[in-house]
Amino acid sequence: MRTRAVSGIYLFLLLFLLIEVAALERQIFDFLGYQWAPILANFLHIMAVILGIFGTVQYRSRYLILYAAWLVLWVGWNAFIICFYLEVGQLSQDRDFIMTFNTSLHRSWWMENGPGCLVTPVLNSRLALEDHHVISVTGCLLDYPYIEALSSALQIFLALFGFVFACYVSKVFLEEEDSFDFIGGFDSYGYQAPQKTSHLQLQPLYTSG
Repeated sequence: MRTRAVSGIYLFLLLFLLIEVAALERQIFDFLGYQWAPILANFLHIMAVILGIFGTVQYRSRYLILYAAWLVLWVGWNAFIICFYLEVGQLSQDRDFIMTFNTSLHRSWWMENGPGCLVTPVLNSRLALEDHHVISVTGCLLDYPYIEALSSALQIFLALFGFVFACYVSKVFLEEEDSFDFIGGFDSYGYQAPQKTSHLQLQPLYTSG
């Protein structure tokens, strides 16, 4: 029985549950903000988490290795999100097409719905495009770039734990697959084929000419 693997599976599944809930929460708010690039990335992440759960329950180390590889990309994506909203380097929120694929003028849902935010329409604004309006957002307890950055930081934090656990559990699975023989473990115990008893063995027959 795979005692080493079983001891850590329940903790790993609990971590998977937290990661999945955080990903679904992220997906919901990105849908509300029509953020198509994050929506696609979140969908791939949710599928990767399901793959990791399946690999853990079915003792498939390859699936966990694939999940760990995806987490490296996921950490990089969330690091980019943090830099984008905090406008690190040459990144700017004016380039909103990065998040929306240039299909809408929507931004983060938290821009208008953050804690304490008061949204006031600006009428007859020269900045308003056709069929659009300009709004003024004031009184926010925490501005939306920081909310988005904190959300991505949480994703990175969970991903780091997931990466460590995935590597550990997949290593345990690989070790036990190497030491376990599905035909009774004959290799481990130096199995040899049964020998014929002496009275059943063929004996040479000599005849006199």
